[in-house]
Amino acid sequence: MGSFLSKGFNPDTDVGDLSGKVIIVTGGNTGIGYATIQHLARHGAKVYMAARSEEKAKAAIEKLNKEGLGPGNGEIVWLELDLSDPRKAKKAAETFLEKEKRLDCLVNNAAMLITPYAKTHDDIQDIMMVNHIGHFVFTMTLLPLLKETAKEPGSDVRIVSVSSDALKFLSTGTRFRNREDFNDEHAKAMFPGMARYGRSKLANTLFIKELQKRLDEEKIPILCLSLHPGSVKTEHSVEYATKLSTVLSPLYKVALMFFTPPDKGAYASIFAAVGPTVRAEPEKYKGVYLHPPGVIVSATQDAENIELAKELWDTTESLLKEIGAEV
Repeated sequence: MGSFLSKGFNPDTDVGDLSGKVIIVTGGNTGIGYATIQHLARHGAKVYMAARSEEKAKAAIEKLNKEGLGPGNGEIVWLELDLSDPRKAKKAAETFLEKEKRLDCLVNNAAMLITPYAKTHDDIQDIMMVNHIGHFVFTMTLLPLLKETAKEPGSDVRIVSVSSDALKFLSTGTRFRNREDFNDEHAKAMFPGMARYGRSKLANTLFIKELQKRLDEEKIPILCLSLHPGSVKTEHSVEYATKLSTVLSPLYKVALMFFTPPDKGAYASIFAAVGPTVRAEPEKYKGVYLHPPGVIVSATQDAENIELAKELWDTTESLLKEIGAEV
């Protein structure tokens, strides 16, 4: 998706003053997350860059400060977060809770991309652990503070997950019944790595739908959204081009020329996180899946399956209990 799809929403002019707001963006030392943090901080927000590497995070924060955070003059703080281990994800959230008394928005942006199949922790494949389970634990540990902030008059609390249209690489009927489903290698898929990534991104979208449903039942005015950022030319997408076959690599490199730059690739994330249109029409945007910059779409049949969303949630909780890392 080219940058032309970002017309109609511009964070520079369409986002108001965010002074006093506290926001977490997971990931963020490069790519879409970096641009997301930059947009938010430039409107005055205090933004936590939740990332694993202190060295990379602090280098990114230094670069952001050098590029300038005016006119909003926000603040960017590193929060150590390792999503590959749910215990460490929980610890990161608890560390944040010790530091802050409010949380206006959580943007779950960090992701493991297309990688070889591996299981590093607790006999669960890495991409599901990082992209779904780690974020599940991080979000649920922070949820009490998000709820408290949402009780304040005039509050606008949101939870955003950066998903991907890669979920369309999955055949209809994907399940999340047990550990075996979470660990599916998709060996028979045309592109197994993309299918495994797509499974984790489907989980992101379903998690948002089920979380919104539960918050609505509690009458908590938090808005939850997931999104596809578009085809964005990030460091990771450029690196991915070098790993393709000799036939596909040149074609992908040509396609990269038409990809959206990260500053515009973050528009959908900013729209979902702080765009005024979302709060002005809350019933319209609850639990939706967006295309850039803020177009509501139906991703796939599975992504809209409320029974599958509950199945994912229940199995996630069961697996966390099994490994002694429940929230």
